Amino acid sequence: MVGRAGKRRTASPVVDVALLGCGRIAQHFHLEILSRLPHVRLVAVAEPDPERRKAAGVRVPGVRLFADYDDLLASTEAAAVVICLPSSLHAKAASAALGAGRHVYLEKPLVTRLEDARAVLRAWEEAGTVGMIGFNFRFNPLYIRARSILSDGALGPLIGVRTVFSSATRQMPEWKRARESGGGALLDLGSHHFDLVPYLLGRDIAVVAADITSVRTEGDTAVVQFALADGLPGQSLFSICAATDDRIEVYGQEGRLSVDRFRARLRKVGPHVEYRRRRRFFGDLRELARRMGSLLRRPGEPSFGLALQTFVEAVRDGNRPHPDLGDGYRSLLVLDAAERSAREGRAVEVQRR
Repeated sequence: MVGRAGKRRTASPVVDVALLGCGRIAQHFHLEILSRLPHVRLVAVAEPDPERRKAAGVRVPGVRLFADYDDLLASTEAAAVVICLPSSLHAKAASAALGAGRHVYLEKPLVTRLEDARAVLRAWEEAGTVGMIGFNFRFNPLYIRARSILSDGALGPLIGVRTVFSSATRQMPEWKRARESGGGALLDLGSHHFDLVPYLLGRDIAVVAADITSVRTEGDTAVVQFALADGLPGQSLFSICAATDDRIEVYGQEGRLSVDRFRARLRKVGPHVEYRRRRRFFGDLRELARRMGSLLRRPGEPSFGLALQTFVEAVRDGNRPHPDLGDGYRSLLVLDAAERSAREGRAVEVQRR
């Protein structure tokens, strides 16, 4: 079930956008980006917390402020909404926005339960509007370059994949402490890699075997073994109570490709670790990584702005962008299989429906 190409609500070159939710990430990224993107007018913000709501009004003078997103949807003509609410509210908010005929950018994860995901996809199909999921890392230059290298077959026949995505312990809102309300390492971090691995390698994750533990909060650490559709094996570690890290490594018979997002580094090395050979054949990649590093070390994660810009351009042009809500559903299918595997103590095939 997929949505159609974006349906315009207005012929204006400027897109009126509303922001639903103004928590930590939205304050750091979405609020600022939407207030300065070309062809965008941030016209309304919905946020139940009065202090955050007031702060949003200070940062974006003239923006209309609402405590409830239902009131915002009923009282504004914004063509598009960006949803940054707690994960357990994604299904209701996205369905309401799509039902009102709005274009929707929904932060990941899509929702917290598969049955809710299917309801959102039905609402998207009926709306015929743009529906984009917030897998913003697809727009990070490191991953774009890595995908190109892998599609060119530069590593030769592939042997395996290894990923880690972890963050240091920090104070979290109450909803992030329990799985039912949207917490846990798989929803918070694993959903990104369950999207990035198929995106980079061009094939779906087919089977998973997972172990989920609770060190400080519910489900805050997960180890996942997986196999892609062609049998390529992989493993991932996700944790929200460990040293901060975000790496994806792909091993092939002719070399290894490592993407280290936090260090803004992309490295490809041959099968033999020998400095001069690596310098002669892969010096151009080192220079590329150096240039990317200069860009990516600027404050903030550049992929947020690039993803939101893609969303706005799709709304203006009537195109269908990726990653879309269907991509969010595919990631959730892997996550659901991982959770079932952890409960049942066995490997589980990923559903494809």
